[in-house]
Amino acid sequence: MAGWLWENLRELRPLLQLLLPLCVHWVAEEMTVSVLVDVTTNSLCPGLKTCPQAIYINGLQQTVVGIFKMFVLPLLGQLADEYGRKPLLLLTVSTTIVPFTLLAVNDSKGSVYAYYVLRTISYIISQGSIFCISVAYAADVVDDSKRPAAFSWITGLFSASHVIGNALARFLPEDYIFEVSIALLIFVPVYMALFLTETVRPTRKADQHIPFLNKAFNVVQERYHSMKNAVHVVSSSSTLKRISLVSFFYELGMSGISSVLLYYLKSAFGFNKNQFSEILMVVGVGSIFSQILVLPLLNPLVGEKLILCAALLASIAYGLLYGLAWASWVPYLSASFGVIYILVKPSTYAVISKASNSADQGKAQGFIAGVQSIASLLSPLAMTPLTTWFLSSNAPFDCKGFSIIFASISMVISLCFAWTLKLDAPSNRILEDNTENIEAPLLS
Repeated sequence: MAGWLWENLRELRPLLQLLLPLCVHWVAEEMTVSVLVDVTTNSLCPGLKTCPQAIYINGLQQTVVGIFKMFVLPLLGQLADEYGRKPLLLLTVSTTIVPFTLLAVNDSKGSVYAYYVLRTISYIISQGSIFCISVAYAADVVDDSKRPAAFSWITGLFSASHVIGNALARFLPEDYIFEVSIALLIFVPVYMALFLTETVRPTRKADQHIPFLNKAFNVVQERYHSMKNAVHVVSSSSTLKRISLVSFFYELGMSGISSVLLYYLKSAFGFNKNQFSEILMVVGVGSIFSQILVLPLLNPLVGEKLILCAALLASIAYGLLYGLAWASWVPYLSASFGVIYILVKPSTYAVISKASNSADQGKAQGFIAGVQSIASLLSPLAMTPLTTWFLSSNAPFDCKGFSIIFASISMVISLCFAWTLKLDAPSNRILEDNTENIEAPLLS
């Protein structure tokens, strides 16, 4: 076991300068999650146990983010293939600094509303795109046979960062959480700018001196061709088409649950910051083990498909237990299924990477992330009013977690599509126009 682990660590050494700052970034974001619920509800609904305003604002935020991410995520994936991974990573990891700084300075109702506006913009740029670009970076520097292990290390360290972030939130005084988070968030882009190595050589424009209007028209035309090419990459592969459906229905259910879960637990069981941190740490601790050790061991034996199906089955159990929770200890039991369902993401990344050519990694990952964003756009349309209704005194029957049970149906559909998934190798496509595959820079 020790020799196997050392061999994997040696293979993943080129990812060190990426994984270290990503871990710090995720720690900084996660340590604010549990305290944000208290800050926002205390500002918007002081003295009240349930805060419909906060639930609706979160649902609105998720809807707006989903609308824009449909276009932004595929675009960022294409730009990462064209300009390089480093500038796109620098952009995406920097967007959280301003909204958290605003909330640290002032947590009045007006500042909370301003925070939601800025955080929405931040989510549009960074949510999902950090993973997509990081996965494309890993595909650049890691051999094909080691990619599932690399992706599992990325998601595993994401879980480890959650554990560390929640531990900090659990033991740090609330007044210092945002200050520490902001300091870590500033460290990340500085470190990447100094130490991260670029893996893609940006292309050069031939039309440096053409008029501005013509240049703008060319930019739009190039984006159209690039988007069309990304659609073709996915539609020409039965594997990518099927994994798009798997991702859509999984994200539809899981994002709906995630958007209301903490507010549901606060209203139904009176959970506070410390209990939120404990719940999140239960998921994080086990998922570190499953992603960093279990998945790399099992993947060569059973393959991505079986791991994906098992993880989806666990996600269904996770949702049902939360929705049917009859005592305050049940959410902890439900959270334990995170050890297995967390493998959905690295398995999905591995399937997409295996079915894509090396030149199309960013396009394929970005396009399917865009499909997931459509799901995250749709889920709050049902989950927000449904959750508010069943948490209120006007609920048609006594089941405060009914919306979460409802969301689990979507993950059942995802499991059905995953079960019929066939893993095909990427086709060697010859593009009619090379500019569709190697784009000119947008800015000159």
